[in-house]
Amino acid sequence: MHDIRFVREHPEAFDKGLRRRGLEPAAAAILEVDKRRRAAISESEAIQAKRKTLSQQIGMAKRKGENADALMAEVASLEEGLRNGEREAQRLDEELKGKLEVLPNLPVDEVPDGADEHGNVEVRRHGNQRNFSFQPKDHVAIGEAMGDMDFAQAAKISGSRFVFLKNRLARLERAIAQFMLDLHTEVNGYTEIDPPLLVKDTAVYGVGQLPKFAEDMFHTDNGFWLIPTSEVSLTNMVNDMVLDEKDLPLRFTAFTPCFRSEAGAAGKDTRGMIRQHQFPKVELVSITTAEQSEAEHERMTASAEEVLKRLGLAYRTLMLCSGDMGFSARKTYDLEVWLPGQSAYREISSCSNCGDFQARRMNARYRPKGEKGTRFLHTLNGSGLAVGRTLIAVLENYQNEDGSVTIPEALVPYMRGQTLIPGPAK
Repeated sequence: MHDIRFVREHPEAFDKGLRRRGLEPAAAAILEVDKRRRAAISESEAIQAKRKTLSQQIGMAKRKGENADALMAEVASLEEGLRNGEREAQRLDEELKGKLEVLPNLPVDEVPDGADEHGNVEVRRHGNQRNFSFQPKDHVAIGEAMGDMDFAQAAKISGSRFVFLKNRLARLERAIAQFMLDLHTEVNGYTEIDPPLLVKDTAVYGVGQLPKFAEDMFHTDNGFWLIPTSEVSLTNMVNDMVLDEKDLPLRFTAFTPCFRSEAGAAGKDTRGMIRQHQFPKVELVSITTAEQSEAEHERMTASAEEVLKRLGLAYRTLMLCSGDMGFSARKTYDLEVWLPGQSAYREISSCSNCGDFQARRMNARYRPKGEKGTRFLHTLNGSGLAVGRTLIAVLENYQNEDGSVTIPEALVPYMRGQTLIPGPAK
């Protein structure tokens, strides 16, 4: 949510940020509603003040034994105007909220301009792409040949974009998640959380998913939303709270299934596990102050990158352009891992700094040391990493010509010492 005071004081900067997002200027329309809202509030306050004065005069008249009927009639005549004024102020407040809540966060200055992914800027690369002595297969060919990846049966019971992982691949996926959680909790300083998977409207509204992105999520018939990512649950742990600055930053991590309808991705990545309706992910969330949020963003991105480094996977880090960032983000880094089966880098993590945008929607604040008032928190979130896509990367980068897959050294302890998943029987 945007700060209406910023729009009042910096309308040109506000419109510039929207234009960078590919949107039309909106400050004039917002400020027109705000002007009428403030006028309605002022009128109601003036009526309240007059009513208070008349009530005092009535009390004085009665104490003197004077007739106060005329004063009482005047007070009564003010009541309807006050009710109407309050209703109008509330209506205009809702109208203003409706205009602000559908507008995305504004990009910070260093975010490159661009309309889509073609405007993203590569920041760095790490690792070397493996040179194969044979034609590498994609994860679908590898997994189905093993007999441990079954899309056909999953489609029978759930439809497209679902998969059964069996036996060794089910264990490998679990090992990847456990490795990530141990790294983030024991090395990177995150607290592990087991959060709710079903949440109310207020939770998805708080992180910016509602009202604009309802079609991208799954909704139950009794009023819950299935989380599209545990960012929703973790960030809302501070919903409507006031924290002490000394307790910040808070850093949370969770391993959960995530659920997305992929309504806006029709026809994209229909083969394999790249884009599914249900997928596991290890999430990172940080809650901090305005002064520390930029450093926390770099720290979070480094934490996600460390997973790829320890798995020996080649990747690149991109800064997303203004037109490719998520709704709530003001700055985002994407990590893209090299997939030899596709001969391409593909997204495996997205780490975003949302500033105070989500905190305003959640009314999440902190009390700075030595100050009487409160400020809005800054929230950040990132994948640390998408577990299914990490499984894909391991299968494709560590495949052998005979169809077997070497287990990365970092995962061997989580696979009970197993160093190789054998290929299909001849």
